[in-house]
Parts: sequence; C-alpha cells; structure tokens
Amino acid sequence: MTIEEAQEIVDKWINTTGVRYFNELTNMAILTEEVGEVARIMARRYGEQSEKESDKDKDLGDEMADVLWVLICLANQTGIDLTEAFKKNLEKKSIRDKDRHKNNEKLK
Repeated sequence: MTIEEAQEIVDKWINTTGVRYFNELTNMAILTEEVGEVARIMARRYGEQSEKESDKDKDLGDEMADVLWVLICLANQTGIDLTEAFKKNLEKKSIRDKDRHKNNEKLK
C-alpha cells in the first residue's frame, strides 16, 4: 500500500464508517494520546522501567498503526499530500545531513 492509498482508505473509512472527521484540535489531542501509548510500551519493554503484567500483551505495531492513522487523518484534514511531504523531507535531510552523521564521533 502506498502512502497515497493509505490516505484514500482512511478518508473513505472516515466518511462512511466514521461518519466524519473529528476536528483538527481533537485529532491533535488523540495523536498525542496515541504517541503516549507507544512511549509507554517503549519505556517499559525497551527502557529501564519495569513492564506491568497488564502491559505485556500490548501490541506495539498496533499502537504505531494508531499513530499513523491519526496522522493520516490530520494530513487529510489539512490538505497535506504525505507522499510529497515525505519526499521533500527526505530530500531536505539528505542535503542537510549528507556528512553530519558520518562525522558524528558519538555514532562510531
């Protein structure tokens, strides 16, 4: 599935099953909440915090997909073509960081 297809699928789902988009500020709050759920799993599973028994069955991939879903909603609502935005972002990083990481002593 391409990013463009994902944006179309989310839009179709929202306008049929979901009835309508939540407003942008609500979706921003939901995005923050979903990122927090990813952070919770990461901190407990890969970080130094102990993982609660109730968190051990949490699906990290599903939580990441929730983040992607809401991000796509926000892109659709604000008229952002995520494919083009990602291409431009990658180009920016490739120019800006061409030698930056290679020259970073901390990464050697």
